[in-house]
Amino acid sequence: MSSYLRDLVIKNRSYRRFDESHVIPIETLEELVDLSRYGASGRNAQPLKYILSNSPASNELIFPALAWAAYLKDWPGPSRGERPSAYVVMLLDKSISEQPLCDHGIAAQTILLGAVEKGLGGCILMSIKKDMLREALQIPSTFEILMVIALGKPVEQVVIEPLAAGGDFKYWRDDQGVHHVPKRSLEVIIWKKMP
Repeated sequence: MSSYLRDLVIKNRSYRRFDESHVIPIETLEELVDLSRYGASGRNAQPLKYILSNSPASNELIFPALAWAAYLKDWPGPSRGERPSAYVVMLLDKSISEQPLCDHGIAAQTILLGAVEKGLGGCILMSIKKDMLREALQIPSTFEILMVIALGKPVEQVVIEPLAAGGDFKYWRDDQGVHHVPKRSLEVIIWKKMP
């Protein structure tokens, strides 16, 4: 495996604090969504549709509908100046398919890997006040809101650390604001090696 791909995957963390002043051009968002078009799609139905947002006005419509970092109980989400510069709202076009199968996971990972390659970072958000977002963005009922991908120039450090046997898998922040993400070892997640 190339070290380049490995590095991209490892750098692709869930970032939640950004340099809000860093502008992400709409063309960059289009490139990221275009990249996702080439990924696999269940039955090749390609039922995903997207809303792209990169302006302060449209971002203000999206931000209040999102919940950030469930394990960080005392943190309401990024403060002004550290909010995402852009969002990709992922929708399921129910006139094409009633369920996304695995498409949304593949598309989200592809978009985020593309963002990391461009020096950006992001976070997949699925804890969404969907009625609020639907009304704010005037999303017709023929679309199901699947997720929102927040994007920006990260301003936080995220470190991966080993998950000790019997340890807690929940991410956490230390006193310096460093975000820690425990990961299970390869030996633990490979349940069996077949001869």
